Amino acid sequence: MTKKNAVNSELKKDDLIVIGGAGGFIAGSLARYFHNRGFTRIRAIDKKPLPEWYQRVPGVECLCMDLSIEANCRKACEGAVEVYNLAADMGGMGFIERFRIECLRSILINTHMIESAWRAGAKRYFFSSSACAYNTDLQKDPKVRALKESDAYPAMAERGYGWEKLMSEMFCQEYWAERGLKTFMARFHNVYGPWGTWDGGREKAPAAICRKVIEAKDTGNTTITIWGDGKQTRSFMFIDDCTKGIDMIMHCEDLIATPINLGSHELVSINKLVSIVEEIGGTKLKREYDLDAPKGVAGRNSDNRMIRKILNWEPDTTLRDGLKATYKWIEQQYMARKAGRQIVI
Repeated sequence: MTKKNAVNSELKKDDLIVIGGAGGFIAGSLARYFHNRGFTRIRAIDKKPLPEWYQRVPGVECLCMDLSIEANCRKACEGAVEVYNLAADMGGMGFIERFRIECLRSILINTHMIESAWRAGAKRYFFSSSACAYNTDLQKDPKVRALKESDAYPAMAERGYGWEKLMSEMFCQEYWAERGLKTFMARFHNVYGPWGTWDGGREKAPAAICRKVIEAKDTGNTTITIWGDGKQTRSFMFIDDCTKGIDMIMHCEDLIATPINLGSHELVSINKLVSIVEEIGGTKLKREYDLDAPKGVAGRNSDNRMIRKILNWEPDTTLRDGLKATYKWIEQQYMARKAGRQIVI
């Protein structure tokens, strides 16, 4: 790796790292990622009550605050050297198609956080964008070509969630152009893994299917319900690749104010995803298709040419390996809930 791409090239171990949304899946995993690498001052913020956080990392300062409120953002960013904004109201397709206003309101979080980071003198600011920012007209075929970064324009993002991401990217680009704050943006493609949401309506397809297979085995039910016709295609990125990618992107000078894909290029249909989980679970289920359920675009995949060229790296955990770890964790959570113990959902 060249010097310009060196990870954590400027960040000292005692510099203050602020992570918004850290009571959730990805940001909570990011807090653990930096803690495991020896960073001693991490401030984690989420509006959920502390007992409901997905992960509580020892030694990390945890604050319960709503970051859609500007005063809370000012407090959160005090003394920050780097700010990672992953806070948002979001979930799987069942959530983002039904609650578009809540998704759009997340623009308040980024608006206040980036202003607060700039006022606090932070050196770097990261925004978690999404592949939902891409033009939906390019995603109408399950055999979709991989989406490259320029495909966000002409703009036709997914209603609600996708437009919020696209507008927040613009804020990040203008804070660099006008005020000199180094901003970084990664367009996530379907992140999954242990410690992720797996029940309750906000879960994404890999976790939902793992849960359904586990549930079917436990109850003796031989049927699984799949949203849509099962022919929709996606790529799915394992959480460990995501946290590593965030770190590398945040500390690459070539990516200042430049949105970039962060996702796997391994494209699979939802039917194939179900088959892999069935194999992991050692079962075969009858499939029923709910054609009226939220299903999103017909196809979406990540074009990784840019990230390979700039970082000499791309997410490389195979879907099967990532699903094995995810299935095992969700099975433990499922059985713990059945036994009446506290769990993460």
